Amino acid sequence: MRRENTREVLADLALWAVLALCVLLRSDPNDGGSWWWVAAGVPLLGVAVLLCRGAPLVSLGIAVVLSAWQTPELFTASYAPAMAAFGYLSGRRTATARPALLTFATVAAAGLALCLALSDLWSWFALLVTLLLVVVVPWLSGRYVRQYAQLVSTGWRLAEHMEREREAAADRERLRERSRIAGDMHDSLGHDLSLIAVRAAALEVDASLGERQRQAARELRQAAADATGRLRDIVGVLREDGAPAPTAPNGETVAALVERARDAGLDVTLDENAAPAPPPPMTALAVHRVVQESLTNAAKHAPGAPVRVSVAYAAGAVTVTVTSGPGAARTPPAVSGGTGLIGLDERVRLAGGTLAHGPGDGGFTVTARLPLTAGALPAAPAPTTAGELHDARRRVRRNLLQAVTVPLAAGLALALLILGFRFWSDSRTVMDPAQYDALRVGDTRADVLRRLPRLSLDGPPAGVEPEPAGAGSCEYYRAERYETTPAYRLCFKDGRLASKTVVTDVENEEDRPR
Repeated sequence: MRRENTREVLADLALWAVLALCVLLRSDPNDGGSWWWVAAGVPLLGVAVLLCRGAPLVSLGIAVVLSAWQTPELFTASYAPAMAAFGYLSGRRTATARPALLTFATVAAAGLALCLALSDLWSWFALLVTLLLVVVVPWLSGRYVRQYAQLVSTGWRLAEHMEREREAAADRERLRERSRIAGDMHDSLGHDLSLIAVRAAALEVDASLGERQRQAARELRQAAADATGRLRDIVGVLREDGAPAPTAPNGETVAALVERARDAGLDVTLDENAAPAPPPPMTALAVHRVVQESLTNAAKHAPGAPVRVSVAYAAGAVTVTVTSGPGAARTPPAVSGGTGLIGLDERVRLAGGTLAHGPGDGGFTVTARLPLTAGALPAAPAPTTAGELHDARRRVRRNLLQAVTVPLAAGLALALLILGFRFWSDSRTVMDPAQYDALRVGDTRADVLRRLPRLSLDGPPAGVEPEPAGAGSCEYYRAERYETTPAYRLCFKDGRLASKTVVTDVENEEDRPR
């Protein structure tokens, strides 16, 4: 087992042990039913830990169901740590926010349906508070940590990219110097050898010279030819270090290049429409170079993955797109030196086009847009890792802002919702004095309920006198809209109204001046 796998297994076992310990410590040993729930909850938490790396939202759903099974308000001391832990891991290990937001909305909707079935809407507000503080806030923290890790990773990639750029610049400077050397050699040696050859040829045909002298002139001309061959060998030294001799025929088409790659075992398909006119030489060479370098990278970094090559000619420009399959995403970009894409970018830029490359569609995509007429497109550099670093910083700032503002905004919206529901429920628990006077002891419960307000108070108001012994089940209604006392108490027994009483706050009643 690899070291990374060993660490992951140990970390998962430690997480399961902590979450199981929370369940065991918070269980009541005097409650026989709780032990059955512990016996089911601890293994289910183990399953959730097992799934949290591949499907963290499923693990979060298991913890939410376990907690909601105990109370509709969702907050339990046994499973709140599990919900917070899996909420954080969901934010840390989920690439996009939409699945998590859909999960939160599903939990809220299911909680609303459950609380409506239990006729206890206040429990739904408690569920929303628990969902916000115990699940959403840790999820936002995990999202921030994920974005920060991506920022750090992008920074390292930028540093590596800059190092490769420095090395590439040094290579370009060496090649430039070698080109200058070649120019100097061509100007000096070529000129001198040409003069030697001309003079030797003149001597070779001079009739005034003897056979011996003409033979010497012939040897001199041959020596000039040999010197020219040696010059060609010296110029060959100027080729880039380690570069093999070209194997592709001059003027090879993209179709022939793709066919040659397919014969070599690469799974590649080509989609190319007909060009309206022959492209400029620089554009044709750049198109061939883009496809060639992309196929080379696909064979090197994603062996066996399918490759799609698209060459689309349009008015004034040709777009070349090479997309390698999902296998390209499995190989880190750092494995390659990056000089191939740097040189490719320079080739496309000199042809007046633009180049873009990066992960996409589960693999790696290289896209080049080149002009079909000279100077039709401006030469612009392709996006660099510095732009990726800027985007990563912006995402981290946005996520940090969300981690602060989303809980505040959600808490404010929840507070307004609770306040609005409180005012609405208060207005539905007020009984008109005429309705109270019309009630008669002995009326059936069904007949009384038809004449009562839609809602009643959750329980007896604070400070009122206790219910009489044997009164049965009692319900309380307000006499005034925003005051809990005085209140009407209606007690039912055996399906009939047993008593009706106006109750007040005893302590405040005694403190009132007479």
